[in-house]
Amino acid sequence: MIVFIVLKCNENIVYFIACYKTFIVVSCCKVFIITRVPTGIKDFLYFSFSIKGIYRGYDGLLAGEIQTFTTENVSGIICEGGTILKTARSKAFMTKEGRKKAYENIVKEGIDALVVIGGNGSLTGAMNFAQEYDLCCIGLPGTIDNDLYGTDSTIGYDTTLNTIMECVDRIRDTAQSHERIFFVEVMGRDAGFLAQNSAIASGAEAAIIPEDSTDVDQLARFMERGIRKSKKSCIVVVSESPKCGAMYYADRVKKEFPNFDVRVSILGHLQRGGRPSARDRILASRTGYGAIEAIMQGQRNIMVGVRNNEVVYVPLSEAIRSDKPFDKKLIKILDVLST
Repeated sequence: MIVFIVLKCNENIVYFIACYKTFIVVSCCKVFIITRVPTGIKDFLYFSFSIKGIYRGYDGLLAGEIQTFTTENVSGIICEGGTILKTARSKAFMTKEGRKKAYENIVKEGIDALVVIGGNGSLTGAMNFAQEYDLCCIGLPGTIDNDLYGTDSTIGYDTTLNTIMECVDRIRDTAQSHERIFFVEVMGRDAGFLAQNSAIASGAEAAIIPEDSTDVDQLARFMERGIRKSKKSCIVVVSESPKCGAMYYADRVKKEFPNFDVRVSILGHLQRGGRPSARDRILASRTGYGAIEAIMQGQRNIMVGVRNNEVVYVPLSEAIRSDKPFDKKLIKILDVLST
């Protein structure tokens, strides 16, 4: 899911920052587009931008759904979730013909730089687009999965983490009252950041994540520990998976441990909405400002991230890597806390 913003010179830089804050919650990807900037950094700081919004992402770029934005369009929406520009996936942009059409519209609009806010797929598209047409592309990390390489956190991740924690807190009331085992499935695709950290934050008894893919049966290990503790109510947070999600593990418990009462709660799209957390608002503002600085410095085809509380520039080819480091100590911490 994608959203665009187009920026041009000769207006106010404040417009860009205010507009950027529109998209603090990122359960979808968004894109900014910037026109040629002045060569002098001091001059640039005093320049403003005229802003255009492109509706429905890459599809909107292809269709020319472009509208001039002013501060009235974005005033007071920093606290809102979702996106005022709507969003859509674009199969057409995945083709060379589609990207050619997109580039023609970029040339027509006088656009010189593209700032893409999104996850792995969106930044991959931006990288390919930049390589094909020698276009300056700047990426911002916008995904609830937190799986982009080179940044400690991604925009939307903290908000989702808090949402999951609140949901598990409520589910625990039922689990304890009825002495049930609940398997709570959360998003994350191939990354277990949401599952592991929400399990720790909510006091869950276990988390089943792709990063813990050892020869040890995660479910068997949990059940052995749970039975040893004589616990009849437990919460297990499970990363979504088409092969072995929460339903898979619940069915196994029903067959292998029939004495336990088992339930499943799949949080689904509940995780993708809601008001953004303060942490996400700040992260989005920092990386948005970092995108401005990157363009002023002549950076090309990089993602703006935050690592060790410092704004960093990561090549797009690195950002989309699928092996973002996972702190295995978190697995041990949860094991200790749940004993």
